[in-house]
This record gives sequence, C-alpha cells and structure tokens, in this order.
Amino acid sequence: MSQIKLENSWKERIEPEFHKDYMKNLKSFLKTQYDQSKTIYPKGENYFAALNLTPFEKVKVVILGQDPYHGPNQAHGLSFSVQDGVPFPPSLLNIFKELEQDIGMKRPTSGNLKKWADQGVLLLNAVLTVEGGKANSHQGKGWELFTDRIIQTLNQEREHIVFILWGSYAQKKGAFIDRHRHLVIESPHPSPLSSHRGFFGSKPFSKANAYLKSHGIQPIDWSLS
Repeated sequence: MSQIKLENSWKERIEPEFHKDYMKNLKSFLKTQYDQSKTIYPKGENYFAALNLTPFEKVKVVILGQDPYHGPNQAHGLSFSVQDGVPFPPSLLNIFKELEQDIGMKRPTSGNLKKWADQGVLLLNAVLTVEGGKANSHQGKGWELFTDRIIQTLNQEREHIVFILWGSYAQKKGAFIDRHRHLVIESPHPSPLSSHRGFFGSKPFSKANAYLKSHGIQPIDWSLS
C-alpha cells in the first residue's frame, strides 16, 4: 500500500494511520494473499477510489457499505457501485427502485455511481478489499479501524454532512456520529433480505437534499443518465 496515491486533503489527515501496527499487519496480510495468487477485489489502484474522487472538504453525503462486491468486474472502490456494463447486483437494483419512488428518477442504464462521488457523495465501504467469490473474507483484518478514522475525522472537523446508514452493520459503525452537527438517516439495508422491512419508502435521497438545502449547501443531482 506504500505505492498507493491518496488525494492530498485526505492524505494530510489520515496518513498517520499507515504507520500504525494495524495497517502494517493489513499490508502484510494483503501481500500474503497476492503471493498465494488469490484474486482480490477491487484492483489495488482502486482501494482508495472513494477518497480520491471525493476530497475531504467536498464531502456532503456519506453512504456507508460493508465490503466490496466479490464477483468479477464488479467492485471499483465505491460502495454499492459497479463498473459500466456490469449487471446491477440486487442491493443496487433496490437502491434504484427507491430512487425512482423517492424522487422520480428514471432508472439508469449503468450502475456506476461515480457521478455521485464527483458531487460530494463519499461512497465508503467499511472494508476496502475482498477475496474473489468470498464475501466478508477480509473483515477483521484492519480496514474497519482505518474507515472508522475516516468517519471520525469527518464527524469532528466538518458540519452538516448527511450520513446514510443502511442496515445494522452501518448503523453500529456510525453510532458515534454527532447528531447535532450532522444528519443521520437510518433504515434497513437495500438487500432483498431486508428491503421490504422499511428500506422502500424511507426516502433517503429527498431527505438528504432537503437537509443540504436547509443549510445553504448545493443538493445532489441523483440522476445518473
């Protein structure tokens, strides 16, 4: 990970993390995985894509995921997003269904959410790598401490950010967020297993924009076409 390029506003805040034991252990773990010819998603240059596309000062919304998609050509470093031309995973399809119900957005043809990231939506997974075909295989290796630090820094140094926490995992990870400084939107996860328990109809996109506008912040254009 020493060769990884990190956007400057994030680098100046979180570079000390790379010198801590947990990150050194994580780097060693990933090297061993590669040495064993394991398939790791996303590609190394995309580990920090969420941070590189959305500088610290530009973050307006955080959408917190769990770990990257573990199928071929899906993950590219943004939570819930897939690369152009890749079929929508079930959770992403449900996100688009809620977008349609919430703000009338026409369902996009691509599941690439880079347009959101470019506008200030930090699409952050709690764990930034995964072994191909093995969901959650890199949990507990250190990424969670690193991404906790990212959320803590936003919580402490910024105001009026919208944190969208879908499902119990994200809600536990974001439990320390200051509700007086930021808006926290919580609902069940968009996974087919839980989406009908309250994800549909939760209107996170219109709620986020209403909050941003109420604080004089340019809202997000959620359309992707």
